Amino acid sequence: MILKNVDKKEDNTVVFQVETEKAEFDKAVQSAYLKNKGQIYIPGFRKGKAPRAVIEGMYGHEVFYQDALDILAPDAFEFGVREAELRLVGAPSVVDFNVTEEGTAQFSFSSGLYPEVTLGQYKGLEAARTVVPVTDEEVDQELESMRRRNARKVSVEREAQMGDNANIDYDGYLNGERFDGGRAEGYFLELGSNSFVPGFEDQIVGMQIGEEKEINITFPEDYVENLAGKDVVFKVKLNSLTVNELPDADDEFAKDVSEFDTLAEYKDDLRKTLEKRHEDSAEGAFRNDVMQQAMDNMTVTIPEVMITSKEEEIVRNYAANFGLASNDMSFDELCRMMGLDEETMNASIRPGAEQQVRMDLLLDAVSRAEGFEFTDEEMKEYIDRVSGNMGASAEELEQYFGREFIENELRKEKATNAIFDSAVVKETSAEEKEEPAAE
Repeated sequence: MILKNVDKKEDNTVVFQVETEKAEFDKAVQSAYLKNKGQIYIPGFRKGKAPRAVIEGMYGHEVFYQDALDILAPDAFEFGVREAELRLVGAPSVVDFNVTEEGTAQFSFSSGLYPEVTLGQYKGLEAARTVVPVTDEEVDQELESMRRRNARKVSVEREAQMGDNANIDYDGYLNGERFDGGRAEGYFLELGSNSFVPGFEDQIVGMQIGEEKEINITFPEDYVENLAGKDVVFKVKLNSLTVNELPDADDEFAKDVSEFDTLAEYKDDLRKTLEKRHEDSAEGAFRNDVMQQAMDNMTVTIPEVMITSKEEEIVRNYAANFGLASNDMSFDELCRMMGLDEETMNASIRPGAEQQVRMDLLLDAVSRAEGFEFTDEEMKEYIDRVSGNMGASAEELEQYFGREFIENELRKEKATNAIFDSAVVKETSAEEKEEPAAE
């Protein structure tokens, strides 16, 4: 085979041509004949026994060309990629093919080209690491949250009030007809939680236990299609009411919910937990800032195919995590099932997909610039660590992801460490104020 031409375009696509030798094409035609002869009937010959020359004489010498080209195309493509040392993204396509008068086959392929990345500064980047002090109010809020989690429900006999836990039956009607999803019995609803359509919970306030009432509701315009903006009637019955009775915040409470004997000790521990949370938040913000700077400092034009591929990966992973779809479902079908139209994809999925692609490109470029290598021992340590975090064996991890993918992930980790380990931390606190600039 011969690589004829490579045309790299500004939109990060490439078109290249590959021409086979005559002997290669003849061999492919013979393979196509052997593959298809059993299905061809020629008068005077038993089915599948007609010589190639006889078949070509009856149907034309091009009769096996298409199958021959199909046989040759994958090898021709791989040859062109290898000879031109191309890094491609997305699915390739055959732009054109033909058989020359000399009996050779010519292919023209097109594919997305892995973009060229020009790195800017990625070492020694400076970012603030602002640790916000823990306030007494935060500690009290955390304590109050624990009290609510340990509250006991107490039945009350009075009219419903905001904050009550109401047990209700409801039945929804649109134009006098029940609509799907509008009926339930024994449903627990916290009044004031805004879990239902606006106006629903407000109209339960004031009801007596055992009372039945019709509630008129207008669904929001952005609700599900068949109910959006529609006026409906809910027939509601209030079965019971309970309120949350919070335990006293005292030493006994501390003993019940922690390993400490006094409330003071428990609050000290809550403060330490909040301080750690604030430190982790500051570290996360610092790392995000540093990584964003490194991405902003590089120059790259991202092929659209890389973004759309990442979008599909994000959506499929989300669906898989929640058991929403099978792997054989097409991406369009999956989007329709999840209610993801083009506007929603552009607003909620695409920004994250583009950011992930940009980060992957950065880490790949840093890895290449640094020339990262790793020993078998490092590789084993990485696999053991990752498999342990995933609750799988090292063998299962390698079998599932493959060696090449794992090696690439290790290089990305090394690149990430190279960026963060060299970053300069500007320690600040939330209480510090900037000094006015000198004129």
